[in-house]
Amino acid sequence: MRVQISAVGRLRAGPERTLFDDYQTRFDRSGRALGLGPLNMAEVDAKKGGGMTAEAVLLERSIPKGARICTLDERGKILTSPDFANKIADLRDGGAQDLCFIIGGADGIDPSLRAKADFSISLGKMVWPHMLARVMLSEQLYRAASILAGSPYHRV
Repeated sequence: MRVQISAVGRLRAGPERTLFDDYQTRFDRSGRALGLGPLNMAEVDAKKGGGMTAEAVLLERSIPKGARICTLDERGKILTSPDFANKIADLRDGGAQDLCFIIGGADGIDPSLRAKADFSISLGKMVWPHMLARVMLSEQLYRAASILAGSPYHRV
């Protein structure tokens, strides 16, 4: 199952980019044997004055056709890392070819796009900058692959 992160804004060179690239590489390596990956990122530019509605149009265009959609949203379900791994495995085992995670801009995700999501998750009760959310999600994807592979990376 291919995995994509569709996000508003560009992740420029710097510590967040370095971390994302590292976890992307780790996920691609560990996920391959599990039928997961590659992990790709589609970035859309926030339009000045366009707001969430304009961002939603751009994000929706970036979603692979037929993909299962997961929004990252403060109102989403809070999962443990093993629960997240099991959710990904269930989607893969259920025949999903693509899974797309949506990360909105500073104002969040337009309700019309949230309504199209198959599920929604939260990274916790705190709100995180969308650049850090990409890093945190990529790490959790790598952790999920490690859990599914029985690797010692995730300790209980």
